[in-house]
Amino acid sequence: MRQILIVGAGQSGLQLALGLQARGYDVTLMSNRTADEIRHGRVMSTQVMFTTALRHERDLDLAFWEAQAPRIEGLGVSVAGPEGARAVDWVGRLDGFAQSVDQRVKMAGWMDAFASRGGRLVIHGAAVSDLDYFSRAYDLVLVAAGKGELVSMFERDAARSAFAEPQRALAVSYVHGLGPRPEHPEFDAVRCNLVPGVGELFVMPTFTTGGRADILFWEGVPGGPLDVFKDVKDPGEHLALTLELMERYTPWEYARATRVELTDAGGTLAGRYAPTVRKPVGRLPGGGLVLGVADVVVANDPITGQGSNSAAKCAASYLASIVEHGDRPFDEAWMRGAFDRYWQTAQHVTKWTNAMLGAPPEHVLGLIAAGERSQAVADRFANGFDDPADFEEYLYDPAATAAYLDSVGAA
Repeated sequence: MRQILIVGAGQSGLQLALGLQARGYDVTLMSNRTADEIRHGRVMSTQVMFTTALRHERDLDLAFWEAQAPRIEGLGVSVAGPEGARAVDWVGRLDGFAQSVDQRVKMAGWMDAFASRGGRLVIHGAAVSDLDYFSRAYDLVLVAAGKGELVSMFERDAARSAFAEPQRALAVSYVHGLGPRPEHPEFDAVRCNLVPGVGELFVMPTFTTGGRADILFWEGVPGGPLDVFKDVKDPGEHLALTLELMERYTPWEYARATRVELTDAGGTLAGRYAPTVRKPVGRLPGGGLVLGVADVVVANDPITGQGSNSAAKCAASYLASIVEHGDRPFDEAWMRGAFDRYWQTAQHVTKWTNAMLGAPPEHVLGLIAAGERSQAVADRFANGFDDPADFEEYLYDPAATAAYLDSVGAA
């Protein structure tokens, strides 16, 4: 039986561990926190997962909360205009529903499942020296912990990394008490509110430790008026500042948020990081090799909501590569090949996300505006969040955009 070590118990690490376990591999999973510590800790992300990513979970019988989490059936875009008005406002319908499950719920539940199914769970904050030892005891070591010392083993890929510094300052609040959007009270939708030159506010339904909730998520241009959360430590102050900014920049969203309260004391998060692509193979001091997973090697800004989706897709891709490889050695050539296979998907996410971080060119602004005139445009743009490769057909080239809008009568 092949022995595999996975370091990191997030979306990708746990999904891969459970998938390998189900296929008879001897899997050891290392986490720096217990399931209970995760369950009762601070929120970690803003995960909304679309059809393809949810299918990967369902294929492994891991959709434990599908019946409880809100079904997100739409994705809307608003663009702020002068004096609190909206220059653009539309909602596209998703071909298949999306869902968000607080990672405190999901990761803790998946860790419990992995252990109950006989998996070896080690609670230990791994260092490079630990992996140097373990690499000699396992057939394959995968690093799925996207922060800390271990990431330094993976060299930045300058040719694929457009930015050296963070492009957004992030601030998250999980809340109860948010009212429905009056434009579509009959179904749940993610709302993307674009404030040109300032940043973005995302509002998304979720399932958390206390049941149904909503996420208020500001992304601010560094140094701008939204970049004010860095020194805020008190959760109540964090929420108050979130609402103050909503009232100023997105009053249509603030109107339904006047009675919100935090889900719990751990329901806020703030930070920033530079979107980075790294080379997939890490070299240990003793000569061993480890393979980076998901945001260890492809970390995109969350502006396009792809973090958990990419993690699920990476785990599914690596699972297939491992199983198909059989009993052959997991050498450097195989590691690079496994990453290249995943990059065929990840490259589209990286290109789209990086494009959305800059000032949109005129043809993209025109495309977004066309979503208000054409439901076909709105729906196609919304479904690009599930399959970003589709944007290659009509988003990046002005001529292709014009041809597409002509074809649907939305020019």
